Amino acid sequence: MGLPDNAYQRVEATRWRHVWVVGDIHGCFSLLMAKLRLCHFDPWQDLLVSVGDVIDRGPDSLRCLKLLRKRWIIAVRGNHEQMGLDALATGEQFLWFMNGGSWFAQAEQPAATAALETCRQLPWILELRCQNGIHVIAHADYPDDNYQWQKEVDLQRVLWDRTRLMNKGNGIRGADHFWFGHTPLRQRLDHENLHYIDTGAVFGGELTLVQLQ
Repeated sequence: MGLPDNAYQRVEATRWRHVWVVGDIHGCFSLLMAKLRLCHFDPWQDLLVSVGDVIDRGPDSLRCLKLLRKRWIIAVRGNHEQMGLDALATGEQFLWFMNGGSWFAQAEQPAATAALETCRQLPWILELRCQNGIHVIAHADYPDDNYQWQKEVDLQRVLWDRTRLMNKGNGIRGADHFWFGHTPLRQRLDHENLHYIDTGAVFGGELTLVQLQ
Protein backbone atom coordinates (compact mmCIF):
# COMPACT_ATOMS: atom_id res chain seq x y z
CA MET A 1 0.00 0.00 0.00
CA GLY A 2 2.67 2.51 1.09
CA LEU A 3 2.30 5.85 2.79
CA PRO A 4 1.90 9.24 1.06
CA ASP A 5 5.23 11.09 0.74
CA ASN A 6 4.16 13.67 3.32
CA ALA A 7 2.82 11.22 5.95
CA TYR A 8 5.79 12.10 8.19
CA GLN A 9 7.62 15.40 8.56
CA ARG A 10 10.76 16.03 10.57
CA VAL A 11 11.62 19.46 12.00
CA GLU A 12 14.85 20.55 13.67
CA ALA A 13 13.30 22.66 16.42
CA THR A 14 16.68 23.83 17.71
CA ARG A 15 16.54 26.49 14.96
CA TRP A 16 13.92 28.32 17.06
CA ARG A 17 14.21 30.04 20.43
CA HIS A 18 10.96 28.77 22.01
CA VAL A 19 8.66 26.05 20.70
CA TRP A 20 5.03 25.77 21.78
CA VAL A 21 2.42 23.11 21.02
CA VAL A 22 -1.27 24.09 20.96
CA GLY A 23 -4.42 21.96 21.30
CA ASP A 24 -7.35 21.95 18.84
CA ILE A 25 -7.98 25.59 17.78
CA HIS A 26 -11.28 24.98 15.91
CA GLY A 27 -11.60 28.50 14.50
CA CYS A 28 -10.93 30.29 17.83
CA PHE A 29 -8.61 32.88 16.25
CA SER A 30 -8.99 35.64 18.88
CA LEU A 31 -8.44 33.19 21.73
CA LEU A 32 -5.26 31.93 20.08
CA MET A 33 -3.92 35.47 19.55
CA ALA A 34 -4.67 36.36 23.20
CA LYS A 35 -2.84 33.23 24.38
CA LEU A 36 0.20 33.96 22.21
CA ARG A 37 0.38 37.51 23.59
CA LEU A 38 0.30 36.13 27.15
CA CYS A 39 3.21 33.84 26.29
CA HIS A 40 5.21 36.74 24.76
CA PHE A 41 5.36 34.69 21.57
CA ASP A 42 7.77 36.21 19.04
CA PRO A 43 6.94 35.22 15.43
CA TRP A 44 10.52 36.01 14.40
CA GLN A 45 12.15 33.63 16.88
CA ASP A 46 9.50 31.19 18.08
CA LEU A 47 7.56 28.28 16.59
CA LEU A 48 3.96 27.21 17.22
CA VAL A 49 2.99 23.60 16.50
CA SER A 50 -0.68 22.68 16.09
CA VAL A 51 -2.06 19.19 16.80
CA GLY A 52 -4.61 19.70 13.99
CA ASP A 53 -8.29 20.67 13.85
CA VAL A 54 -7.44 24.29 13.19
CA ILE A 55 -10.87 24.72 11.55
CA ASP A 56 -14.63 24.12 12.11
CA ARG A 57 -17.15 24.88 14.88
CA GLY A 58 -15.54 28.17 16.01
CA PRO A 59 -16.09 31.72 14.64
CA ASP A 60 -12.97 32.23 12.50
CA SER A 61 -12.08 29.09 10.56
CA LEU A 62 -10.81 30.91 7.48
CA ARG A 63 -8.54 33.23 9.49
CA CYS A 64 -7.12 30.22 11.33
CA LEU A 65 -6.61 28.37 8.06
CA LYS A 66 -4.69 31.32 6.59
CA LEU A 67 -2.28 31.16 9.56
CA LEU A 68 -0.92 27.92 8.12
CA ARG A 69 0.87 30.00 5.46
CA LYS A 70 2.89 31.83 8.11
CA ARG A 71 6.50 30.87 8.74
CA TRP A 72 6.00 30.66 12.55
CA ILE A 73 3.36 27.93 12.63
CA ILE A 74 3.35 24.31 11.52
CA ALA A 75 0.53 21.82 11.92
CA VAL A 76 -0.33 18.18 11.50
CA ARG A 77 -3.64 17.40 9.82
CA GLY A 78 -6.67 16.73 11.95
CA ASN A 79 -9.82 14.82 11.09
CA HIS A 80 -11.58 18.15 10.40
CA GLU A 81 -9.02 19.23 7.80
CA GLN A 82 -9.35 15.76 6.27
CA MET A 83 -13.16 16.00 6.16
CA GLY A 84 -12.80 19.34 4.38
CA LEU A 85 -10.34 17.94 1.85
CA ASP A 86 -12.58 14.91 1.25
CA ALA A 87 -15.56 17.21 0.68
CA LEU A 88 -13.56 19.21 -1.89
CA ALA A 89 -12.50 16.01 -3.64
CA THR A 90 -15.93 14.35 -3.77
CA GLY A 91 -18.37 17.28 -3.63
CA GLU A 92 -20.08 15.43 -0.75
CA GLN A 93 -20.26 18.05 2.02
CA PHE A 94 -22.97 16.69 4.33
CA LEU A 95 -20.72 14.90 6.86
CA TRP A 96 -18.30 17.83 7.08
CA PHE A 97 -21.05 20.47 7.38
CA MET A 98 -22.76 18.39 10.10
CA ASN A 99 -19.48 18.50 12.04
CA GLY A 100 -18.90 22.24 11.95
CA GLY A 101 -17.73 22.75 8.36
CA SER A 102 -20.76 24.83 7.30
CA TRP A 103 -18.70 28.06 7.61
CA PHE A 104 -17.29 27.08 4.22
CA ALA A 105 -20.64 27.68 2.45
CA GLN A 106 -20.62 31.35 3.60
CA ALA A 107 -16.87 31.91 3.22
CA GLU A 108 -15.39 34.23 0.64
CA GLN A 109 -14.44 32.21 -2.44
CA PRO A 110 -12.08 31.26 -4.04
CA ALA A 111 -9.95 32.23 -1.00
CA ALA A 112 -11.52 29.58 1.26
CA THR A 113 -11.02 26.79 -1.27
CA ALA A 114 -7.41 27.84 -1.87
CA ALA A 115 -6.72 28.00 1.88
CA LEU A 116 -8.25 24.56 2.43
CA GLU A 117 -6.25 23.11 -0.47
CA THR A 118 -3.02 24.05 1.35
CA CYS A 119 -3.96 21.40 3.96
CA ARG A 120 -2.99 18.74 1.40
CA GLN A 121 0.61 19.57 2.34
CA LEU A 122 0.03 18.87 6.03
CA PRO A 123 1.71 15.75 7.40
CA TRP A 124 -0.11 13.23 9.59
CA ILE A 125 2.86 12.78 11.94
CA LEU A 126 5.44 15.36 12.93
CA GLU A 127 8.77 14.53 14.53
CA LEU A 128 10.14 17.53 16.36
CA ARG A 129 13.78 17.41 17.44
CA CYS A 130 14.04 19.78 20.40
CA GLN A 131 16.93 20.60 22.72
CA ASN A 132 15.42 18.28 25.33
CA GLY A 133 14.64 15.30 23.10
CA ILE A 134 12.28 14.04 20.42
CA HIS A 135 8.61 15.04 20.49
CA VAL A 136 6.10 13.38 18.16
CA ILE A 137 2.89 15.23 17.32
CA ALA A 138 -0.16 13.59 15.73
CA HIS A 139 -3.84 14.46 15.86
CA ALA A 140 -5.52 11.55 17.68
CA ASP A 141 -2.97 8.78 18.22
CA TYR A 142 0.15 7.06 16.96
CA PRO A 143 -1.41 3.62 16.43
CA ASP A 144 1.61 1.50 17.34
CA ASP A 145 3.48 0.84 20.58
CA ASN A 146 6.83 1.55 18.91
CA TYR A 147 7.38 4.81 17.06
CA GLN A 148 9.69 4.74 14.09
CA TRP A 149 10.34 7.40 11.43
CA GLN A 150 8.43 6.51 8.22
CA LYS A 151 6.92 3.39 9.77
CA GLU A 152 3.74 2.29 8.01
CA VAL A 153 0.78 2.93 10.30
CA ASP A 154 -2.96 3.30 9.68
CA LEU A 155 -3.36 7.00 8.88
CA GLN A 156 -7.12 6.84 9.43
CA ARG A 157 -6.41 5.86 13.04
CA VAL A 158 -3.85 8.67 13.37
CA LEU A 159 -6.74 11.08 12.69
CA TRP A 160 -9.59 9.39 14.55
CA ASP A 161 -8.53 6.72 17.07
CA ARG A 162 -9.38 7.14 20.77
CA THR A 163 -8.70 3.54 21.88
CA ARG A 164 -5.39 4.20 23.65
CA LEU A 165 -6.81 7.21 25.50
CA MET A 166 -10.04 5.44 26.54
CA ASN A 167 -8.14 2.34 27.74
CA LYS A 168 -5.41 4.43 29.43
CA GLY A 169 -2.99 2.51 27.21
CA ASN A 170 0.74 2.33 27.77
CA GLY A 171 3.26 4.90 26.64
CA ILE A 172 4.90 4.59 23.23
CA ARG A 173 8.55 3.67 22.75
CA GLY A 174 10.83 5.32 20.20
CA ALA A 175 10.54 9.01 21.19
CA ASP A 176 10.56 11.03 24.41
CA HIS A 177 7.08 12.57 24.26
CA PHE A 178 3.88 12.20 22.20
CA TRP A 179 1.34 15.04 21.90
CA PHE A 180 -2.25 14.55 20.76
CA GLY A 181 -5.50 16.52 20.45
CA HIS A 182 -8.83 15.32 19.03
CA THR A 183 -10.67 14.37 22.24
CA PRO A 184 -12.00 17.35 24.25
CA LEU A 185 -11.05 16.95 27.92
CA ARG A 186 -11.69 19.16 30.97
CA GLN A 187 -7.95 19.49 31.49
CA ARG A 188 -4.84 18.22 29.79
CA LEU A 189 -4.04 14.59 30.49
CA ASP A 190 -0.49 13.30 30.91
CA HIS A 191 0.00 9.55 31.12
CA GLU A 192 3.54 8.11 30.93
CA ASN A 193 5.02 9.87 27.84
CA LEU A 194 1.58 10.61 26.29
CA HIS A 195 0.04 14.09 26.47
CA TYR A 196 -3.55 14.91 25.44
CA ILE A 197 -4.04 18.66 25.11
CA ASP A 198 -7.44 19.29 23.48
CA THR A 199 -9.17 21.03 26.37
CA GLY A 200 -12.30 22.00 24.42
CA ALA A 201 -11.56 25.66 23.66
CA VAL A 202 -14.44 25.84 21.16
CA PHE A 203 -16.84 24.47 23.81
CA GLY A 204 -15.91 27.14 26.36
CA GLY A 205 -12.86 25.36 27.79
CA GLU A 206 -9.23 26.47 27.83
CA LEU A 207 -7.00 26.64 24.78
CA THR A 208 -3.96 24.72 26.00
CA LEU A 209 -0.47 25.87 25.03
CA VAL A 210 2.57 23.96 26.27
CA GLN A 211 6.16 25.11 25.94
CA LEU A 212 8.37 22.31 24.59
CA GLN A 213 11.56 24.33 24.27
